Amino acid sequence: MNDPYSILGVSPNASESDIKKAYYELVRKYHPDNYHDNPLSDLAQEKMKEVNEAYNSIIRSRSNSNGYSPGGGYGGSSSAGSPEGARVRAAIVAGDINQAEALLRAFHTRNAEWNFLMGSVCYRKGWLDDAYNYFNAASSMEPTNSEYRQAFMNMNRGGQAYSPYGRGPVAHQGCDACDCCATMLCLNMCCRCTI
Repeated sequence: MNDPYSILGVSPNASESDIKKAYYELVRKYHPDNYHDNPLSDLAQEKMKEVNEAYNSIIRSRSNSNGYSPGGGYGGSSSAGSPEGARVRAAIVAGDINQAEALLRAFHTRNAEWNFLMGSVCYRKGWLDDAYNYFNAASSMEPTNSEYRQAFMNMNRGGQAYSPYGRGPVAHQGCDACDCCATMLCLNMCCRCTI
């Protein structure tokens, strides 16, 4: 394989969030679903394979120096790089949450990656209780996977700081629309409980 950093278009000193961002941009660009009935589909599949291998290589080499194993690309599970997981992640990255959910419903196995991806879908839909449960299941099934652990830990902190797929945890400087909605939802639930 060529230099994995050059394949992703990042420097060897790039931060983990920059590496993930570059990776997901390439996933969005070369995903085979974008080349359906296109003569370039075989080329896109080869490029996607090369991008996955480069990302996995970088993550493995960095995890060895940090003393933990975050797993591989596409959710970091043993099914990393599976076509199903790739399609779900690409749909989430593209903002097509309904498509991602439909793809997940067609999975035959409910492994850690499935739970993580379903948690990501639920989180994007604002279903924080369901997201929490799915992230908890993924983290329990693969406790050494840092991506799953991170998602679950962020949900334990309230969920507002979790922003999956390349944007990384965000530190809110003030109040945004999601915070307002979550606050109103909680207040509404509290009012119903006291009636």
